[in-house]
Amino acid sequence: MDGVRFTCQPNCSNCCDQAGYVYLSEKDLIRAAAFLQIEPAVFEAKYVFRTRYLLRLRKPKDKQCHFLIEKRCTIHPAKPTQCSAFPFWPELIENRENWNETAKYCPGIGMGPLVQIGTALEAAEVMKTAYPAMYGKPLK
Repeated sequence: MDGVRFTCQPNCSNCCDQAGYVYLSEKDLIRAAAFLQIEPAVFEAKYVFRTRYLLRLRKPKDKQCHFLIEKRCTIHPAKPTQCSAFPFWPELIENRENWNETAKYCPGIGMGPLVQIGTALEAAEVMKTAYPAMYGKPLK
């Protein structure tokens, strides 16, 4: 890939409504709790599933995310890195087939100015930094 095009489309929340999990970094957890004006421990107890190396949002029974209400993210200013980085995820930027598959549900892919592949790869590094256990980086 020489580059990609992406511009988030108004009133679109298709990325938020896909099967899967929303992972959190410790910073994501603290930022979301502060936005909701609750203690991080309270946020974690109510919304987070923690394993030894990963944190993820718990999924409600009837939808993908507690914070997606009427197709709007209610914590948008404090949304997790995974959400704010979309679609500049390593598994999408580094694989044309995955990028094209994602374009089937994301109307913003293919829109907007060309993002050079080097810039897109730099953006994808945010995911590797936030979630090292998912991308094979050594854990501290």
